[in-house]
Amino acid sequence: MIRKCLFPAAGYGTRFLPATKAMPKEILPILNKPLIQYGVEEAVDAGMHHIAIVTGRGKRALEDHFDISYELEQQISGTSKESLLTDIRRLIEECTFSYTRQVEMLGLGHAILSGETLIGNEPFGVILADDLCVNEDGPGIMEQMLAVYNKYRCSVLAIQEVPEEDLCKYGVIAGRELDDGVFMVSDMVEKPEPVEAPSNLGIIGRYILTPDIFDILRQTKPGKNGEIQITDALQTQARQNMVMAVKIQGRRFDCGSVTGFVHATEYFYEQFMKENQE
Repeated sequence: MIRKCLFPAAGYGTRFLPATKAMPKEILPILNKPLIQYGVEEAVDAGMHHIAIVTGRGKRALEDHFDISYELEQQISGTSKESLLTDIRRLIEECTFSYTRQVEMLGLGHAILSGETLIGNEPFGVILADDLCVNEDGPGIMEQMLAVYNKYRCSVLAIQEVPEEDLCKYGVIAGRELDDGVFMVSDMVEKPEPVEAPSNLGIIGRYILTPDIFDILRQTKPGKNGEIQITDALQTQARQNMVMAVKIQGRRFDCGSVTGFVHATEYFYEQFMKENQE
């Protein structure tokens, strides 16, 4: 059983300025629920109840969201609005939340390394909150990855097929397919040009990582854009041991972009309307 899930949440969210000038991008709502809450619910569905969040300056709203607001709860107690807090109350009761700060923005690899003090020496999940994933017909994305981890006992990446023109936005893998949709990774390239991409399989914001990744990250030199790339560390891990990648079943919305955010809002609004018509 993997108990912990890490949420890197220190980024500035510059693509959503000015909205993110004072509000963490992870708190931006899809309908009436912030992005990060969808991710925490996905982690809990996979049995990960220890939620570790790497924050930065101006991110206090994240801690406040996963805490009890006595004044608010007293104000709406006994009204129809009380039920709107049911989901967040469940998370507060079922989960343990811990926080640390990423002092410098030096890439996803550095953000994950900053979370070592919260994780310790055990395997853990990683969810990027602005990658919003849903699966209407089966288990959530982290649950799907956990099944692969339980079989191979190594780091696992979530991947999906990416249009050629978008490959430059992703880490891209090459590998050998061992099971249906499950690959043993042999190579990874961070944000390649299409002609340099080893495949059309892009890594999305879901990982299960074994704890040796921390030592590897410490030894990983800055790569593209002067940042410590998790892709570079995982490539080292693949050479030293084994890294698996699984094609996700379900839908993924890139809510780090305005277009993806709008598409996610439209999707969840359609689901909301269906539920209220039934």
